[in-house]
Amino acid sequence: MKIVCVGGGPAGLYFAISMKRRDPAHAITVIDRDPPGATYGWGVVYWDDLLDILYWNDPDSAQAVRAGSVLWREQEIHVRDERIAHFGGYGFSMGRAALLDVLSRRASDLGVDIRHGREVHDLSEFDDTDLIVASDGANSRVRQLGDHSFGTSVTLGENRYIWLGTDEVFTRFTFAFEHTAAGWIWFHAYPSVAGKISTCIVECQPRTWHGLGFDSLDNLENLRVLENIFTRVLDGHSLISKTRGEFAKWSRFPEITNKTWYHDNVVLLGDAAHTTHFTIGSGTRLAIVDAVALAQNLYDHAEVADALENYDAQRRAALRPIQAAARTSMTWFEHADRYLDRSAVQFAYAMAARHGPQMPWRYQLHLLTQVPVVRKARRAMDSGQRWWRAARRGELAMALPLSRRPPEPIPTDRPRF
Repeated sequence: MKIVCVGGGPAGLYFAISMKRRDPAHAITVIDRDPPGATYGWGVVYWDDLLDILYWNDPDSAQAVRAGSVLWREQEIHVRDERIAHFGGYGFSMGRAALLDVLSRRASDLGVDIRHGREVHDLSEFDDTDLIVASDGANSRVRQLGDHSFGTSVTLGENRYIWLGTDEVFTRFTFAFEHTAAGWIWFHAYPSVAGKISTCIVECQPRTWHGLGFDSLDNLENLRVLENIFTRVLDGHSLISKTRGEFAKWSRFPEITNKTWYHDNVVLLGDAAHTTHFTIGSGTRLAIVDAVALAQNLYDHAEVADALENYDAQRRAALRPIQAAARTSMTWFEHADRYLDRSAVQFAYAMAARHGPQMPWRYQLHLLTQVPVVRKARRAMDSGQRWWRAARRGELAMALPLSRRPPEPIPTDRPRF
């Protein structure tokens, strides 16, 4: 089969890897408009369930991803200078550039032709291609060239956010909420490059954004204001705006849905098909799950049309509850000021419970989590679980070849924060 993937992000690269693992005879080209090593953004965050999928699907790249990732333990919630609240658990994070490097090298090793610095303006140049994969992100050019064949809908969130880096090294997933004369502003931060760089996503309501002058300040002035606001939690460290030589810009989050994920021989993958708000931390995971599901359907079905129909039905059904949860999370943060008159511990519980009603014992468990000795015991339990899952998926042993058995059910997605 001759396949062209337009977009060299995690979705397109991992789909190419997955197809080559199933049949090396496929002729696959990945077209990326950016030069090698260039990427937007700082880091991605994920959990054990993604590692389970990666090790099942392609142990070689899975080992490289895990080796390049940072383990973070627990989550901290700062509300001004009040007592810090805590959530349990752990996760992993990795610099986006490092992730793309791993996937690019693996795809090249498997025989994928990766072409950088090329724009796609007309799909007619791929008339001899069996399948065109639109993996070119939320603003997908391929999807727009489809003449509205996908039934795309874009809804913008109310809050403003900006994706930054910082040289403050966070060892926990950290939320920090600060009150200003113009209203509340906060960030979500996590490690990206071990011991060097963290990702820091700043978010605020529109009135705060206007009140602090972010609509008129230049890029450097934006950073200085934010560094002053968060100087306590950043411990005096700097925020970093430039990636690929360009300053980060304030945005409103675009929730993207499509009535269908394929049309003729063009199929949508990752953010081109759907987006989920960054507060549930699922974007990269969902893109990779899409890639595996599409590759498996093409392997299982003799006809491309049947494979695309099944992929569309599977993944759109799976995404509905996830996008609903992401929409709920986005809306909650758009009205976070309603809860910020509470203590840090009470506010943190409201944030944890934003997806729906909780059993009464959940609050008692949350209170216990604030006790240092309980957190220490929880960390020990998490370590045991982490090592057990690593051993089960083969992370602690040599990677095994891809099995020809049908894939295990993809774990149910659920909100993380």
